[in-house]
Amino acid sequence: MRVIVVGGGSVGSSIARELVSHGHEIVVIDATSEVIGRSNLRGTQWVVGDACDLEVLQRAKTEEADVVVAATGDDKANLVVSLLARSEFGVPRTVGRVNNPKNEWLFDDAWGVDVAVSTPRLMTALVEEAVEVGDVVRLLSLQTGGATLAAYTVPREHPVVASMVSQVPWPPEVALVAILRDGVPITPSGDDVLEGADELFFVSTAEGEEQLRAMFTTAQDVPEVEVTEDRPEEAERAGSSSTRATTPTRTAERPSPTE
Repeated sequence: MRVIVVGGGSVGSSIARELVSHGHEIVVIDATSEVIGRSNLRGTQWVVGDACDLEVLQRAKTEEADVVVAATGDDKANLVVSLLARSEFGVPRTVGRVNNPKNEWLFDDAWGVDVAVSTPRLMTALVEEAVEVGDVVRLLSLQTGGATLAAYTVPREHPVVASMVSQVPWPPEVALVAILRDGVPITPSGDDVLEGADELFFVSTAEGEEQLRAMFTTAQDVPEVEVTEDRPEEAERAGSSSTRATTPTRTAERPSPTE
């Protein structure tokens, strides 16, 4: 796979280093030549120049790239690079780094961004995913098609425990893609039985994610049951029809599952 990484700083260099180790062809674009020596990257091609300039992107042969990663420390530059890569060079996939969370709403398909990676949001999601049991946590937003990657840790006494995957009424726009159990990933099948403390990973639409959150929340809520007792009159008057007295409605409460 041919990947162009824009930005040779610490983030861009780390991405390039990982991709090189996986056997991919990497081109790094940076505005200054000094970063080449500092990065200590081997096995990569370098193009020095402003990636917001079409001529620089042409020198990098952007039209041959499978993925463009805009990883500079400037959100404006990352947006422009993503837009040019998509509109001018037809790159099939773009990844944009979000430096300021306030700008995250801009990183969408309108600017040619397929996947927006916000470090603060990602760290928050990972913290929540590690400590929140019983809550659906969004890990990543995939801008193409509005899809999201979300995780849910099953409480040990949740009603879905001991249910087969095929028995759970998943929302229509949700796909269970993986189960992490005791640190071991499992590709789910309909016959797999869910266990307490399972980490479930879903790809869904934003609407499907909300439906999933509502489904798990509703499953934990035990509804109140109203019981009405009818008792006959202790005595019947001669010549009159029998009547029934109804006791006041009372609510029978059942204990909620313990998390």
